[in-house]
Amino acid sequence: MNSIKIGIIGCSRIAKRSVIPAFIKSKYTEIEIIGSRTENKAKEFSKEFNCEKFGTYEDVIKDKSVDVVYISTPIGTHEEWAIKAASEGKHVYCEKSSTISFESAKKILNTVKQNNVRIMEGFMFKFHTQHQKVRELITDNKIGEMICFNGIFGFPKFPEDDIRYNKNLGGGFLNDAGCYPICASRMIFEDEPISVSANLSIDPKTGVDLKGTSFMIFKNEKTASITYGNGNYYQSKYNIWGTDGIIDLERAYSIPSDFETNLKIQYSKSNDWKSKKNENIEINPIDHFLEMINGFCLEISNQKKSLFNYEKDLENQAKVMEAHRISSQKKKMVFLDEIN
Repeated sequence: MNSIKIGIIGCSRIAKRSVIPAFIKSKYTEIEIIGSRTENKAKEFSKEFNCEKFGTYEDVIKDKSVDVVYISTPIGTHEEWAIKAASEGKHVYCEKSSTISFESAKKILNTVKQNNVRIMEGFMFKFHTQHQKVRELITDNKIGEMICFNGIFGFPKFPEDDIRYNKNLGGGFLNDAGCYPICASRMIFEDEPISVSANLSIDPKTGVDLKGTSFMIFKNEKTASITYGNGNYYQSKYNIWGTDGIIDLERAYSIPSDFETNLKIQYSKSNDWKSKKNENIEINPIDHFLEMINGFCLEISNQKKSLFNYEKDLENQAKVMEAHRISSQKKKMVFLDEIN
């Protein structure tokens, strides 16, 4: 298998800290060109990561040798660059959240389909083995029938000039943090919610949401409760409540590649507190960015089928996110089948 040539659009923190190093580690990829809004930034990144070519975003899009474009620009610009990349016949790896609206997601997906390319939204945590272990425990009926998913993701404040506070660039913390536990609930239930009730707290100064809560109802009366926010003590976790027990993940979403995670299980088949058992399952460190990149490369090269349907996942995630916005704006429960 020949190396898959990567074009980078956007010199973001996550690109520098996690994604570009994962591209370098992958045996399937080679960084071909790095693009930025400014020549100095592109040159700086190219020097740091030993990439000979650098230029503008357009230079990356037009580069004939590029197979995959990685988009790490502000969320509000994703639609433009994803459509341009797909129109040039490039596969797309787009940072999450991929879009600011369901309508935007549909435009991107239509272009992807028309040009016979693939697109992946970069929810790297899905590729961590701890979530596969959770699904295995559920399948093995370890905690009985699933009842409820509870997800939390929040962190301290960023500097005031951070793009997350810029509404015009797709800022807000539903897009930046709430998207993670929303995505995780869909992954764990292996289903889409029927309805969403959400409350987003809007900052009057910036116009972006700083925190929020939501309640989602799935089939068979399963539910998911989501809490996210900015300006909080750091939390990145979820738990799953079953008829016979609970599974807890203390570090669910953003996980350093050298970090050993731990699943905690409490269960009792007789629902007798005295017979309650506790288990800790240690999960070895893994680079979930690398696992995500390798999986995408194997999928687009027809070497191995992915665990995920990238395009359908992007579409469904965007639809659920849209339901959150509408629910909060209109202060009512929103049914997913109302959104087209």
